[in-house]
Amino acid sequence: MPLIKQNKNMKLIIGLGNPDKEYQFTRHNFGWLAVDKLASKLNLVWDKSPDKKSLVTDFSHGREKILIGKTLTYMNNSGEAALSLAQYYKIDVGNLIVIHDDLDLPFGAIRLAQNRSSGGHQGLESIIKYFKSQDFIRVRLGIGPQIGKAEDFVLAKFSEEEKKKLPEVIDTSHLILEILLTQGFADAANKYNQKIPLL
Repeated sequence: MPLIKQNKNMKLIIGLGNPDKEYQFTRHNFGWLAVDKLASKLNLVWDKSPDKKSLVTDFSHGREKILIGKTLTYMNNSGEAALSLAQYYKIDVGNLIVIHDDLDLPFGAIRLAQNRSSGGHQGLESIIKYFKSQDFIRVRLGIGPQIGKAEDFVLAKFSEEEKKKLPEVIDTSHLILEILLTQGFADAANKYNQKIPLL
């Protein structure tokens, strides 16, 4: 696997999810929903990546170019699509931000993490496997508490009550991304990890 040469003026935000329409509003597609709304807010248009494994769009943030990706591989093979994008655009793993659902957090909670294990999340496991590193930033969107089997729970659609609260959660994730891009991980974690109330 060729090494990734770092492009210091570019970051990659990846939203994790499953591509089929039936998964659109399932809990496992929370990352997809977040980047979809971000692209919509910024009036961005999605296009197929050169390898056809992701949908991509981009915007400028100060002097940086920010690439947003939605993996078109299934969740358990997210790393293949993410690494392909990173290699094509020469983005180092340290400039990778992954937005994903998290069973360990209650719905409405958002936390930032870096250089941590996958916690059993298949999408994160795949990214760690392909990049051979876990030193990337995660924006963890809570979907707990789990009811029943994990596989069934994450692939179920959001409840009607949760759907009402989704816009607020997603807007907060966008605010967190803004701080991440402007001030860096440490400041964003200090500001948000202890202060985000549960909905």
